[in-house]
Amino acid sequence: MSEYKVTIGLEIHAELKTKTKMFCNSKNDPDERRPNVNTCPICMGYPGTLPTVNFEAVKSVIKVGVALGGGIADYTEFDRKNYFYPDIPKGYQISQYAFPLVTGGELAGVKITRIHLEEDTARSTHDAGEYSLVDFNRAGIPLMELVTEPVIHSAEEASLFAKELQILLQSLGVAEANMEKGEMRVEANISVSKDEKGKMGTKVEVKNLNSFRAVERAIAFEVKRHTELLESGESIIQETRGWDENKEITFSQRVKEDSNDYRYFPDPDIPKIKISEIEELGFEKIKSELPELPWDKRERLLGEGLKAEDVEMFVRSSNWALYFEEVSKELKDKEKIKTAVNYLTSDLTGLVKGDSSAGLEDVTLSNKVPAKHFSELIVMVSDGDISSRGAKDILKVMYEEGVEPRKIAEDRGLMQKSDEGELQKVAEEIVNNNPDVVKEYKGGKTSVIQFFVGQGMKATKGAGNPGVFKTIFEKLLS
Repeated sequence: MSEYKVTIGLEIHAELKTKTKMFCNSKNDPDERRPNVNTCPICMGYPGTLPTVNFEAVKSVIKVGVALGGGIADYTEFDRKNYFYPDIPKGYQISQYAFPLVTGGELAGVKITRIHLEEDTARSTHDAGEYSLVDFNRAGIPLMELVTEPVIHSAEEASLFAKELQILLQSLGVAEANMEKGEMRVEANISVSKDEKGKMGTKVEVKNLNSFRAVERAIAFEVKRHTELLESGESIIQETRGWDENKEITFSQRVKEDSNDYRYFPDPDIPKIKISEIEELGFEKIKSELPELPWDKRERLLGEGLKAEDVEMFVRSSNWALYFEEVSKELKDKEKIKTAVNYLTSDLTGLVKGDSSAGLEDVTLSNKVPAKHFSELIVMVSDGDISSRGAKDILKVMYEEGVEPRKIAEDRGLMQKSDEGELQKVAEEIVNNNPDVVKEYKGGKTSVIQFFVGQGMKATKGAGNPGVFKTIFEKLLS
């Protein structure tokens, strides 16, 4: 394997989150389950219809380009990509060929060739019997296509790039990019060759990979298949292949087309666009509207002392990131924020995962546990008003019933006692009842202080403040 060079380029399609389709006013609703509801004569390709460009979709692609440091086109146009398939109602797809919206840029160390805009196809299903069905709800949805340079050299690197792009699209708010729903699809162009003067081998494309696991497995399979063919002296055919998730193998679909097979030509019904003449699409204007980008957020949160794994959670999930920022504004104190992160990433996520009706991204956290209430809970546990065990119990009730933490603590007797006079009496009795342990402590085994604190908590049924208990015991035992 070491004598072979693996070269990978990716083409990634992402459905954009606009209200309407790319060239008509039909609703863009990826969750619609009734077939052929969101359609009209334009997206169904009826003769005599006239498409109009979705301005929001154009702006979304330019946002991605600006975030990646790409060059924004001064002039752009749409082309007809001609091929015949049941899920193409017009017999051609409106795309961009010679004049993409974005050229260049970089993400996760991978250089980008271009980003362009097109319309999605319909959805075909083949499991209804002796025939296929076509649902045109998806036909015409704005589809961003990003093409990388062939500079990726491993399946892991390809998967990482796709993950980073998904995070970026979600943080910019231009796409949900849910791979399970087909809102983001990866196509990998793979070649394996003997590393002779940088010459690439025959390229094979694996289409419609709809999970990061599939990206890694499909590429790894193809690298192994190519290598074995080369080792046995056989040729690699330039073709398009699919991925069988169950068998974990690729399979041949068709001989790979070249761009001239599609007979691209400018769409005569769609006006040319001069980006530089549209003020709202100017580079500086778009740049000023961008939110904090994922790599900037990573750097900021790591600089604030958060652990790397916690930072990744807030970078990868806009839902949890927003909630964390709300809590941070409430708390302000650095140590309390760290405590909040611990409860967020363990206890609160555990409650959400335990809610079988929802996923981590589906729950609006501020509705279940308002940031103000969560922050109050963190202040209470940080100030010693409640124990860490009590905080976990209170958070569970907050999540399920939406009650304020202090009320829960008071109603259920979970407020910690910090009155030194009251706890002193309890501590004195414990010391008197454990002379052997007192002797151990005075003999230098100071760790037994935890035994005394534990006995104090037990005696007060968890209501005693362990910090206050520790101070009292240390005084008594000295």
